[in-house]
Amino acid sequence: MDHRHQRQIETLWAPWRLGYVQGRDHGDPAAEVRPTRWRDGADEACFLCRAAAADPVHDRALGVVERTAEAVVVINRFPYSNGHLLVAPLDHRPTLAALDDAHLLALQQRLVSWCGVMERTMQAQGFNVGLNLGAVAGAGLPGHLHWQVVPRWAGDVNFMPALAGVRVLPQALDALWEQLTAAEHRP
Repeated sequence: MDHRHQRQIETLWAPWRLGYVQGRDHGDPAAEVRPTRWRDGADEACFLCRAAAADPVHDRALGVVERTAEAVVVINRFPYSNGHLLVAPLDHRPTLAALDDAHLLALQQRLVSWCGVMERTMQAQGFNVGLNLGAVAGAGLPGHLHWQVVPRWAGDVNFMPALAGVRVLPQALDALWEQLTAAEHRP
Protein backbone atom coordinates (compact mmCIF):
# COMPACT_ATOMS: atom_id res chain seq x y z
CA MET A 1 0.00 0.00 0.00
CA ASP A 2 1.22 3.47 -0.86
CA HIS A 3 1.39 5.32 2.50
CA ARG A 4 1.73 8.72 0.83
CA HIS A 5 -2.00 8.72 0.14
CA GLN A 6 -3.25 7.43 3.49
CA ARG A 7 -5.61 9.79 5.28
CA GLN A 8 -5.02 10.62 8.90
CA ILE A 9 -7.91 9.53 11.08
CA GLU A 10 -8.70 11.84 13.95
CA THR A 11 -10.39 10.78 17.15
CA LEU A 12 -13.28 12.87 18.38
CA TRP A 13 -13.94 12.43 22.10
CA ALA A 14 -17.59 12.70 23.26
CA PRO A 15 -17.89 10.45 26.34
CA TRP A 16 -21.28 11.80 27.44
CA ARG A 17 -22.86 10.26 24.31
CA LEU A 18 -22.24 6.65 25.41
CA GLY A 19 -25.28 6.48 27.69
CA TYR A 20 -27.48 7.76 24.88
CA VAL A 21 -26.05 5.40 22.26
CA GLN A 22 -26.48 2.43 24.60
CA GLY A 23 -29.94 3.54 25.70
CA ARG A 24 -29.00 4.03 29.32
CA ASP A 25 -27.71 6.70 31.66
CA HIS A 26 -24.89 4.68 33.24
CA GLY A 27 -22.77 6.81 35.52
CA ASP A 28 -24.99 9.87 35.14
CA PRO A 29 -24.60 11.99 38.30
CA ALA A 30 -27.93 13.70 37.59
CA ALA A 31 -29.77 10.38 38.05
CA GLU A 32 -28.50 10.28 41.64
CA VAL A 33 -29.97 13.66 42.62
CA ARG A 34 -33.09 13.30 44.79
CA PRO A 35 -34.89 16.54 45.68
CA THR A 36 -35.95 16.75 49.32
CA ARG A 37 -39.27 18.29 48.27
CA TRP A 38 -40.86 17.76 44.88
CA ARG A 39 -43.17 20.36 43.33
CA ASP A 40 -46.89 19.58 43.42
CA GLY A 41 -47.84 17.33 40.51
CA ALA A 42 -44.22 16.45 39.71
CA ASP A 43 -43.33 13.20 38.00
CA GLU A 44 -40.35 11.82 39.94
CA ALA A 45 -39.13 10.00 36.81
CA CYS A 46 -39.02 13.29 34.84
CA PHE A 47 -35.56 14.88 34.59
CA LEU A 48 -37.11 18.35 34.16
CA CYS A 49 -39.19 17.91 37.33
CA ARG A 50 -36.00 16.80 39.11
CA ALA A 51 -34.15 19.90 37.85
CA ALA A 52 -37.04 22.19 38.86
CA ALA A 53 -37.22 20.77 42.40
CA ALA A 54 -33.56 20.15 43.21
CA ASP A 55 -31.50 22.27 45.54
CA PRO A 56 -29.31 24.71 43.53
CA VAL A 57 -26.22 22.93 44.87
CA HIS A 58 -27.05 20.22 42.28
CA ASP A 59 -27.44 22.61 39.33
CA ARG A 60 -24.10 21.67 37.75
CA ALA A 61 -24.82 17.91 37.88
CA LEU A 62 -28.31 18.50 36.47
CA GLY A 63 -27.14 20.97 33.83
CA VAL A 64 -29.41 23.72 35.19
CA VAL A 65 -28.20 27.10 33.94
CA GLU A 66 -31.17 29.08 35.24
CA ARG A 67 -34.20 28.62 37.45
CA THR A 68 -36.80 31.41 37.75
CA ALA A 69 -40.19 31.61 39.46
CA GLU A 70 -41.77 30.14 36.29
CA ALA A 71 -39.07 28.27 34.38
CA VAL A 72 -36.05 26.02 34.43
CA VAL A 73 -33.38 26.13 31.71
CA VAL A 74 -31.14 23.09 31.35
CA ILE A 75 -28.39 21.93 29.03
CA ASN A 76 -29.57 19.08 26.84
CA ARG A 77 -27.46 16.06 27.83
CA PHE A 78 -27.82 14.59 24.32
CA PRO A 79 -27.43 17.77 22.23
CA TYR A 80 -27.94 18.30 18.52
CA SER A 81 -25.24 20.98 18.63
CA ASN A 82 -23.02 22.65 21.16
CA GLY A 83 -25.11 24.85 23.50
CA HIS A 84 -28.42 22.99 22.99
CA LEU A 85 -30.75 24.10 25.81
CA LEU A 86 -34.20 23.10 27.03
CA VAL A 87 -36.54 25.79 28.39
CA ALA A 88 -39.40 24.36 30.45
CA PRO A 89 -42.02 25.43 32.96
CA LEU A 90 -41.21 24.41 36.52
CA ASP A 91 -44.38 22.36 36.71
CA HIS A 92 -45.04 19.11 34.86
CA ARG A 93 -47.42 20.34 32.14
CA PRO A 94 -47.98 18.50 28.83
CA THR A 95 -49.56 21.22 26.67
CA LEU A 96 -49.51 24.93 25.96
CA ALA A 97 -53.16 25.13 27.05
CA ALA A 98 -52.07 23.98 30.53
CA LEU A 99 -50.14 27.25 31.01
CA ASP A 100 -51.59 30.65 31.80
CA ASP A 101 -50.59 33.78 29.89
CA ALA A 102 -48.06 34.90 32.51
CA HIS A 103 -46.21 31.56 32.33
CA LEU A 104 -46.24 31.56 28.52
CA LEU A 105 -44.77 35.07 28.46
CA ALA A 106 -42.13 34.17 31.07
CA LEU A 107 -41.05 31.12 29.05
CA GLN A 108 -40.81 33.17 25.86
CA GLN A 109 -38.71 35.75 27.72
CA ARG A 110 -36.31 32.96 28.75
CA LEU A 111 -35.96 31.99 25.07
CA VAL A 112 -35.10 35.58 24.14
CA SER A 113 -32.66 35.90 27.02
CA TRP A 114 -30.80 32.65 26.35
CA CYS A 115 -30.52 33.30 22.62
CA GLY A 116 -28.88 36.60 23.57
CA VAL A 117 -26.53 34.90 26.03
CA MET A 118 -25.42 32.39 23.40
CA GLU A 119 -24.97 35.12 20.78
CA ARG A 120 -22.65 36.98 23.17
CA THR A 121 -20.77 34.09 24.76
CA MET A 122 -20.68 31.50 21.98
CA GLN A 123 -21.02 33.79 18.95
CA ALA A 124 -24.09 31.84 17.80
CA GLN A 125 -25.24 33.17 14.43
CA GLY A 126 -28.76 31.75 14.46
CA PHE A 127 -31.06 29.36 16.31
CA ASN A 128 -33.51 26.58 15.78
CA VAL A 129 -36.20 26.98 18.45
CA GLY A 130 -38.78 24.23 18.56
CA LEU A 131 -41.54 22.69 20.60
CA ASN A 132 -42.81 19.13 20.06
CA LEU A 133 -46.27 18.66 21.55
CA GLY A 134 -47.12 15.02 22.22
CA ALA A 135 -45.31 11.75 21.51
CA VAL A 136 -46.63 11.54 17.93
CA ALA A 137 -45.08 14.96 17.24
CA GLY A 138 -41.67 13.76 18.42
CA ALA A 139 -41.71 14.84 22.07
CA GLY A 140 -39.15 12.68 23.86
CA LEU A 141 -40.68 13.76 27.16
CA PRO A 142 -44.34 14.29 26.27
CA GLY A 143 -45.53 14.98 29.82
CA HIS A 144 -43.31 18.02 30.47
CA LEU A 145 -43.57 20.76 27.87
CA HIS A 146 -40.20 22.19 26.82
CA TRP A 147 -38.68 24.27 24.04
CA GLN A 148 -35.49 23.15 22.34
CA VAL A 149 -33.03 25.99 21.69
CA VAL A 150 -30.30 24.89 19.28
CA PRO A 151 -27.61 27.44 18.43
CA ARG A 152 -26.32 27.44 14.86
CA TRP A 153 -23.28 28.74 13.01
CA ALA A 154 -22.51 29.21 9.32
CA GLY A 155 -21.10 25.93 8.02
CA ASP A 156 -21.94 23.93 11.16
CA VAL A 157 -23.35 21.05 9.12
CA ASN A 158 -20.75 18.58 7.92
CA PHE A 159 -20.52 15.05 6.58
CA MET A 160 -20.49 13.33 10.00
CA PRO A 161 -24.28 13.10 10.52
CA ALA A 162 -24.89 11.98 6.93
CA LEU A 163 -22.11 9.42 6.60
CA ALA A 164 -21.36 8.26 10.10
CA GLY A 165 -24.59 9.00 11.97
CA VAL A 166 -22.53 11.07 14.44
CA ARG A 167 -22.74 14.67 15.61
CA VAL A 168 -19.49 16.25 16.67
CA LEU A 169 -19.65 18.64 19.62
CA PRO A 170 -16.53 20.64 20.38
CA GLN A 171 -17.18 21.37 24.06
CA ALA A 172 -17.75 19.23 27.15
CA LEU A 173 -21.15 19.73 28.78
CA ASP A 174 -19.50 20.73 32.06
CA ALA A 175 -17.43 23.42 30.31
CA LEU A 176 -20.60 24.67 28.60
CA TRP A 177 -22.36 24.88 31.98
CA GLU A 178 -19.46 27.00 33.32
CA GLN A 179 -19.55 29.30 30.31
CA LEU A 180 -23.31 29.83 30.37
CA THR A 181 -23.73 30.24 34.11
CA ALA A 182 -20.99 32.88 34.11
CA ALA A 183 -22.94 34.93 31.52
CA GLU A 184 -25.37 37.68 32.35
CA HIS A 185 -29.05 36.77 31.91
CA ARG A 186 -30.39 39.74 30.04
CA PRO A 187 -32.13 39.93 26.68
